[in-house]
Amino acid sequence: MAEATVDRRRLVPRTDAVLADPRLVEAAARLGRGPVKAAVVAAQQRVRAGELEPAQVAAAAVAALPGTAGGLRTVLNATGVILHTNLGRAALSPAALAAVVAAGGHTDVELDLGTGRRARRGRTALAALAAAVPAAGDVHVVNNGAAALVLAATALAAGREIVVSRGELVEIGDGFRLPDLLESTGARLREVGTTNRTARADYAAAVGPDTGFILKVHPSNFVVRGFTRAVEVGELTGLGVPVVADIGSGLLAPDPLLPAEPDAASTLGAGADLVIASGDKLLGGPQAGLLLGAAELVGRLRRHPLARALRVDKLTLAALQATLTGPATPTWQALRYDPGALRARTEQARAGLADADAELVESVAVVGGGGAPELELPSWALSLPGRYAEALRLGPTPVVGRVERGRLLLDLRCVPADRDADLVAAVRAAVVAGRAEGR
Repeated sequence: MAEATVDRRRLVPRTDAVLADPRLVEAAARLGRGPVKAAVVAAQQRVRAGELEPAQVAAAAVAALPGTAGGLRTVLNATGVILHTNLGRAALSPAALAAVVAAGGHTDVELDLGTGRRARRGRTALAALAAAVPAAGDVHVVNNGAAALVLAATALAAGREIVVSRGELVEIGDGFRLPDLLESTGARLREVGTTNRTARADYAAAVGPDTGFILKVHPSNFVVRGFTRAVEVGELTGLGVPVVADIGSGLLAPDPLLPAEPDAASTLGAGADLVIASGDKLLGGPQAGLLLGAAELVGRLRRHPLARALRVDKLTLAALQATLTGPATPTWQALRYDPGALRARTEQARAGLADADAELVESVAVVGGGGAPELELPSWALSLPGRYAEALRLGPTPVVGRVERGRLLLDLRCVPADRDADLVAAVRAAVVAGRAEGR
């Protein structure tokens, strides 16, 4: 007589019983009951589909939940790309993270505690930015670099012309192109020169009564070589209109490691009237658009109605100030990580993965985030079978590396040293899962 088939629906544990698991009780207090119950229901459905054993429902629900109610999952960046746009670019320093937490409650962001009256928003963060770039007559902060450029174009050139080299009409990422961004403000572009060569005389011939400003853009995510010519900021002064320089990557002062990257202090010193930069790239801070320059111009931008729509919140101001005044950022440290120390860390991690077909290999790290496109940093990486890439991305502790020639490379340069054990554990879990699936 054939055995009776067991209806898997009878094996699914009751929702209230699963929710009573201490791990899920804690998660509900942290994340809310709704997301936790949804994770339990999804795990129960996997039992019905034959993908999960009934006893694993609670554990599966716990594994599927995010670490915080924000929904974003913490990822270990083992790509070797320091400012990985898909991973949020710059990792904030511990000081900046602490400042964000402190700013999460009520703060004096627009209040003078001494007088009890309204005060300038973010005044201490702005003072820190001004102190970092003494050549700036005044400073202002908006929500990203593109917003800073939009504010400048709207306030200084709406209905007028912006003179810009054809070789600097760049695409800034995700299909957003500089000409489209600028023309959306009501300004007209007056293109000068050619793709590969532009001379000062080209700018001089284009400047006229209708010119709002000359725009100088640093092509931070590509390099043009060969028969080329570009005009430096210092050559554009004296043409009777403001010179606005978008340096992009957020370097505030010269850095010997990045000789090809323009910095705000030097660009202002060369004669730029206004400099635009990003906060979440080489500066190593939160996403922000930095505006530094002549007090009269920055004042015009700050008073423009659009500035209200582009202003940053108190969390960004707190993180920015801590980045400017606090200890070295993770970005600064990753750029200067000693290859010998990195090799030692990587070798130690490999030693804990004897059964994972892990190898220690030389590698190359890059800046990323549209900065220093030609800079290559000697590095080391764990080389694993490429089939582990997906399992590591989808694990409880997501680990993201890069696949080259069928091998998964894990570069520890941007992984905090105190998370090495988590990375090793994640790889071990991927190996076990692969064996269970016969891979």
